[in-house]
Amino acid sequence: MRPTFVKLELGLVSKPQFDAVIPAHLAWLAELERKGHEPRSGYWADRVGRSGDGAGGMLLFTAASWEEAEALVRTDPLIVQGCVSWTLHQWALVFPPAGLAVKQQYQP
Repeated sequence: MRPTFVKLELGLVSKPQFDAVIPAHLAWLAELERKGHEPRSGYWADRVGRSGDGAGGMLLFTAASWEEAEALVRTDPLIVQGCVSWTLHQWALVFPPAGLAVKQQYQP
C-alpha cells in the first residue's frame, strides 16, 4: 500500500479569481485519479480564510514517495496560479488498525 499524503491549503485570492482556476484544478484531480493516486479533495465549509473570501481546503492522495507527492502538488493549478498557500504532510493512519477491513468498521 502506498503512503497517503495530505495537502492543506489556504486561500490567498478573491473568490472570483479562485473560482476561475477551479475547472483546471478539477481536471488536475481527474488526472490524479486516472493515474491511481486516489485523490479526495474538498474545501472548508465555513469559507473563512486569510482573505476573508474563501478558506481553501484539503487534498488526501497516495504517492510512492514524499518526492513524488511534492512534485504532484506543485503541478496543481491552484498553486501554479498563486491562489493558495499550502503545506504537505505524510499521513500515518492509526485507525482502523492495520489489517482491519474498513467495510467492517462502517456496516449499517
